[in-house]
Amino acid sequence: MSFHQLLLVLQARWRLVATIALAVVGVVVTISLILPKQYTAEASVVINTKGMDPISGVQLQVLPSYMATQVDIINSDRVAQRVVKTLKLDQVPAFRTQWEEATKGKGSFESWLGELLNKKLEIKPSRESNVININFKWPDAKAAAALANAFTQAYIDTNLDINVEPAKQYATFFTERLKVMRADVEAAQKQLSDFQRENGITAADERLDVESARLQELSTQLVAAQSQRMDSASRQQQAGNKNAMSPEVLQNPLIANLKADLSRMESQRDEIVRRLGKNHPDYQRSEADIAALKDRIAQESARVVTSLGTSNQVNLQREAELRAALDAQRKKLLLLKNQRDQLTVLQNDVLAAQRAYDTTSQRLTQSSLESQTQQTNIVVLNAATEPADPSSPKIWLNTLLAIVIGAFFAVIAALFAELRDQRVRSPSELTRLLSVPILTNVPRRPQPSRKFFGGFFRRPA
Repeated sequence: MSFHQLLLVLQARWRLVATIALAVVGVVVTISLILPKQYTAEASVVINTKGMDPISGVQLQVLPSYMATQVDIINSDRVAQRVVKTLKLDQVPAFRTQWEEATKGKGSFESWLGELLNKKLEIKPSRESNVININFKWPDAKAAAALANAFTQAYIDTNLDINVEPAKQYATFFTERLKVMRADVEAAQKQLSDFQRENGITAADERLDVESARLQELSTQLVAAQSQRMDSASRQQQAGNKNAMSPEVLQNPLIANLKADLSRMESQRDEIVRRLGKNHPDYQRSEADIAALKDRIAQESARVVTSLGTSNQVNLQREAELRAALDAQRKKLLLLKNQRDQLTVLQNDVLAAQRAYDTTSQRLTQSSLESQTQQTNIVVLNAATEPADPSSPKIWLNTLLAIVIGAFFAVIAALFAELRDQRVRSPSELTRLLSVPILTNVPRRPQPSRKFFGGFFRRPA
């Protein structure tokens, strides 16, 4: 069927088309007018993920899943229950009546009410920033704004509780451990004093103290050198493994940029293959550019691996030097010790117990501060205000969609009616059906005049 024939069919069956289209539009508009209005209030919060922790002084590190975790916290039942308690919604008789009708009085009323609120809640995290929009839809505009702000504050309070509760548990744990460590320090100090009194030692030899301090320093340096050597050897081994990538290679800015360019060029090459094929000059040029870029990535990776090897050799040499110095110092110290060996052991016990006690005391102080903090990294960016216009139903949009859908179904109905009762509507169609030429075209007989307003106006015959 040509477009001209379609127009003839629609012209002939315009009453059917108009009836169906108007019926669809009327039903949609009626339903839109009957449906209760819904108002959406929006509040937004910004999450600070940069800077230093004000208590521990540690740089804040944010995982890629942090924003998704915050969205789950807002949608959690814990936040909803806090909103219910804050606004005292569990004391509203209408909600309790609705709960009894829906659940027959089974289950928890607070949990059901929290689920009801969560169904009206919509969280929209920003893709390009740390802003989270909290939308709440409710039949009353003022209540929608109040509930959106209540969810915002409940989320901030819940986030603060999540951060404070572990600190309180740690504070309790460190308090108990501190009592035990204080007893350990006192016991070690008493044992050292008894040994000095029994052996008549009032103070350690100055030279022995100097040599002991030097031995301790060399031992510490050797442990650090061993750690550096093991780390550099591990990184060198990992970098030399073709099946694994070294963190230094992965974190190298130049290599990362080159890989990004490689990914972009490979995407362009695939697009050229789909559009032009592999024999096109653009594809050959793209393959050459990709090969050159891969070579450069390999060269840069090899350079990083080479630098890791050099660093590992330096660490090995330094470890050997420190080990030799430590052995020489140990032999020198053994000549000075004899009777004072046990005294040194006892002194080390006292120092170790004291260090453990000091470390635990610091952790207790930090945990106590964290358990009492009222600061959070979440700030209200925009508080929800009472919306002026309802967000649904959108009458104009529904009407426009109804017009489109009604027109579609009207055309389908006209074509279906035409298939059931086909008629010749044009000379060209008659020629196609009968395969004979048309000699003449008899015009349609004029219709009788129609009366308007009781016959005062008539169409000419």
